[in-house]
Formats: sequence, structure tokens, C-alpha cells
Amino acid sequence: MAGKRVLIMGAAGRDFHNFNLLYRSDSSVEVVAFTATQIPNIEGRRYPAALAGPRYPQGIPIYPEAELYSLIKSLKVDEVLFAYSDVSHEYIMHRASLVLAAGADFRLAAPRVTMVRSKVPVVSVCAVRTGCGKSQTTRRICELLRAAGRTIVVVRHPMPYGDLAAQAVQRFASFEDLDRHNCTIEEREEYEPHLREGTVVFAGVDYEAILRQAEQEADIVLWDGGNNDTPFYVPDLEIVVVDPHRPGHELRYHPGETNLRRADVIVINKMVGARREAIAEVRRNIVHHNPAAIVVEAASPLLVEDGDKLRGQRAVVVEDGPTLTHGEMKYGAGVFAAEKYGATIVDPRPFVVGSIAETFEHYPGIGPVLPAMGYGEAQVHDLETTLKRAECDVVIVATPIDLRRILEFNKPAVRVLYELQEIGRPNLADVLKPFLGPARS
Repeated sequence: MAGKRVLIMGAAGRDFHNFNLLYRSDSSVEVVAFTATQIPNIEGRRYPAALAGPRYPQGIPIYPEAELYSLIKSLKVDEVLFAYSDVSHEYIMHRASLVLAAGADFRLAAPRVTMVRSKVPVVSVCAVRTGCGKSQTTRRICELLRAAGRTIVVVRHPMPYGDLAAQAVQRFASFEDLDRHNCTIEEREEYEPHLREGTVVFAGVDYEAILRQAEQEADIVLWDGGNNDTPFYVPDLEIVVVDPHRPGHELRYHPGETNLRRADVIVINKMVGARREAIAEVRRNIVHHNPAAIVVEAASPLLVEDGDKLRGQRAVVVEDGPTLTHGEMKYGAGVFAAEKYGATIVDPRPFVVGSIAETFEHYPGIGPVLPAMGYGEAQVHDLETTLKRAECDVVIVATPIDLRRILEFNKPAVRVLYELQEIGRPNLADVLKPFLGPARS
């Protein structure tokens, strides 16, 4: 091939989508490599020829991001496209500086050029950070649309951590489908709550092909965004969730700030328990940077199963993994449950093994809470071993799925659930009115 030589920096999701839309059929560009970070064990693969297209009969290699500088030199890269999310503005500019110093241009693609247009209405739900409460917002929207007689299909932001060609288009309609696709804990956390409510979920790698299949089943496609990324589809209504427990983050992370500025509706979630000054700061930032947005206020009240079993007990708290790692949250629903019922939180760090120990080394700010990391069988085993080793009376499971279905516990476990609850008006039913009319014939 001849033409511009491009390297795409990614994390097994947005990077592949951008390649498919921007470069796969562009004969003026040769994509010479991907780099990978954030997610364990996703480098060392190839983007397969079956997905890369006839211009790439050998596929495209995927390298660790740590090799970026040397790759730019050895592969004679002209331009680097940054294509992952939930990173600070400072982080992204350090990467840009490295790229520029190595001699290549640095690019961010505008959301509009990476969005596919749907034949049916699209409601998108995104966030400014991982862990804002986007998932329960999405479930609440599904509930409202379903009650109005609409047929919803959820398309979830990509998490293709296995065989990429086999994961091109994935459809999940039952828990058995999760087993058939060998889903990780992270995938199950996003898909299971929808499946439990009877909502079909699509995900995978080729998101234009995914959309065309989803359109055949849906009156409305609901884009369930992840990792505070921008939508892959052109939204007819763009909803963005912010978190007053991390005030100011809505302006300090990429592309979370882009989401804030683009949003039609902004949901201030988790308001109960947030500091009044923090809520005020988030409100000021919304007014200053997106004054036209409709603001919906909400909480995520806890439902603790058998909460009395926590009283006076020593508890290890297990929270959603990505929320604690690159989401940088110090606490979540499990910590609130422990405090509510008077349990003493046990620091899990003396008991961690293998890849879970490596997670704490890579993210030293996590603190005394255990992230539910499960990117593959080995890591699931390390998580299970850590919990078995922990010197505690009970485990608080505050993850979107019930880990008791996946892990073997040697001590009691108490589950913590949470759903979105709007506060006052306007609420989500108000902003969804244009989508609650008669279904298509």
C-alpha cells in the first residue's frame, strides 16, 4: 500500500470502530498497527483480516501501548489516532507530546465522523466518567419505553476481549448466550441486568453490521455507552450522566467533557449522600458549558439483601472493577451498605494474589475495596482465591451481577442492588415523551 501510514491507539473498542468507519475502505491510508492499554491481555493479537477487509489480507497487529514511541519510528508512522476514553486531559496530552516528539501527527476524530445513522430512532445514554450510574439510567429508560409498548433493543459499547472475528456481531437474549460467548465478568455486569428484564442486547466489533441487525428487531435502539465514550450512532436524544461525588471531573476527562457539552439531557445522579457544595459545583458547570441542556436530578437508592447479616461483622467489599480502576472512585454502593448496617470494612490488600495484586499495583489509589476484575478465567480464579483468603466474616457483593453465580465463596455473601430514582421534575418520562407514542407498524 501507499499513502499516509496511521497507527491507532486504543483499548479494544473505539479503536476498531474508528478503523471500520474511517480507514477500512480508504485507499489513501494504510493502518500499520493498533496499540492497546487499560484492559489486561488485549495486546499481542491481530485485528483479523475477516474484519479488516481485503486491503489487509494479513490483518493488523496489536502492540502494547508502552511500545508506542519505538513503533512510530520503526513503522514510519505519519499520524496517530487516539481512540479510547475515560482519560484525563493531562493524560491525553502527555501521549500527544510523546507522539509529536517521535515525529508523527496526533489526531482526535470528531464524534460526528464516527457515528452511524440508524433507520429507527436512537436514544443514547453516556456519561462523563465510568461509574456515574449510566447502567441504571439505561435500565430506567428501558422500563419507561417498554411500559409504553415500544420494542427496545440495547446496543452496548464494545468489550471484545476474545476472538475478534467470532465477536463481530453478538446477540444476547438469555443467560445461556453469555455462557456460549464465554463472556467475562465485565461483560456480564453490563448484559445480565438487561437480560433479566427481557431486553435483547447486541455488542461486538462491527457496529454498523450490529446496527443493521438490531434495526430489524427494534422500534427504538438504545445506545448503552461505556467508559464515558461518545455514541457510535447518531442519537435522536443524547442523555449524559454526571456524578456529584466527583465534582469537576465532568470538565477534566476525555471525552467526558465532550459528552457534557453535546448532551440534550444531563442526569445528575447519586445526589443523596453527595455534599451540597459538590452538587452546586456540578450544576454551575452544566449551566456554564451547556445551558440549553435539560437537567434531571436522580438518586441510586440501595437495596441490601439480608442487611441485618452485616451488623457487627467484618466485611470485604467488592465493587465494580472499572469504576474503581480507571474510573478512580474510592467507594461505591458496597461501602454505603457497610456503613448503613455498621459493618467494619476489611482491607483486602493483604490477601490479594496474582493479577488482582497487579491491579492494586497499577491503580494504587483504589484503597480498601476489592475491584471485581474478571478479564478471563485466570483473573476470575485470582479474584475467587483472594476472597477465600480474606480474613472476614462476610463479603458484600456490590457489583451489577451476582458474583455468587460465577465464584465459589467460602463465607456468607450479601448482595447490594441499586436502581435509578428520579427526584422531582423534569424526569426521564418527560424527556422521553417524543418516543412514547405509537409503535411503528
